[in-house]
Amino acid sequence: MEPIKAGIVGLGRLGKVHASNVQNYIKDLELVAACSVVPEELKFAKESLGIQKGYESFEKMVDEAEIDAVIIVSPSSLHTKQIEYAFAAGKHVFCEKPLGVSLPEIEQVKKVIEARPEQVFMLGFMRRFDESYRYAKEIVESGEIGKVTLVRCYGIDPSSGLESFVKFAKNSSSGGLFIDMAIHDIDLVRWFTGEEVKQVWAIGNNFAYPELAEYGDTETGAALMKLKNDAIAILVSGRNANHGYHVETEIMGTKGMLRVAQEPEKNLVTIFDDKGVRRPCSEHFPERFKQAFINELTEFARCIREGDKPDVTAKDGLESTKIALACTKSFETGELVALEDE
Repeated sequence: MEPIKAGIVGLGRLGKVHASNVQNYIKDLELVAACSVVPEELKFAKESLGIQKGYESFEKMVDEAEIDAVIIVSPSSLHTKQIEYAFAAGKHVFCEKPLGVSLPEIEQVKKVIEARPEQVFMLGFMRRFDESYRYAKEIVESGEIGKVTLVRCYGIDPSSGLESFVKFAKNSSSGGLFIDMAIHDIDLVRWFTGEEVKQVWAIGNNFAYPELAEYGDTETGAALMKLKNDAIAILVSGRNANHGYHVETEIMGTKGMLRVAQEPEKNLVTIFDDKGVRRPCSEHFPERFKQAFINELTEFARCIREGDKPDVTAKDGLESTKIALACTKSFETGELVALEDE
């Protein structure tokens, strides 16, 4: 059976991860076209991945390339427009998080997606496809730890990327820390509890790079959330983990609790030397979630083949963005923010 032919837009750090995964690990997908406004990225696509058709215009790629699906890994502010264009052209779409940075635009694109049920749309919340998180989800759903009362999440990028992020924040429209990073943990809260959030209070600081405040962003942020069933969620997001890439989730229930990745261990190796006894840590998200990224695009291809619907939907993107924007508003105003009921 011939692989599903796809085009990708955006070949930055994560775009390269997805593109390389498709070409090397996902037999049911094949990238035949790539789009980027950066010449070096198109050169990478051609020379390293064998993608011969390169485009500077997303619309031109969708119109001219012989593709059935599009993988969107472009800046967050472009997502909704690109999804709409691809859907209008009859393409299946995988889009990285967030779905967008503006609620009216997200609500509009959600309508576009739902109006074409024959086309597959999937949003890139890759942690749902990590084996450890999936195992934890099974435990929670089995009732083994009882009713979930509190979820605590840490999501902190390595310090090695902080300086480049400051430059990115100055010139980007990522939406800020809560949209760009905490949205993964927000999705986990919704996924594990099956509940929506009704109140948030968020704070943050900029100690290593105070200039981030000038760009409306924050280096370390925390949010306290009250869910509709009165369960609690606590999120900590940041850009400054000196030991590596730190992602940790704790779920407390009425009968027990569980933790996922309490320590960001790279592997099972323990080193004994003049520095003592130590365990190497994961250095970045492509390493920690390597298999999860492969799993999610494998699922995308399966849904196209079988006419199935992915579990991650446009509604998940909308609700998570609502919560992230409420966190941003709370951070900016210093006030408790209530989310409106639908």
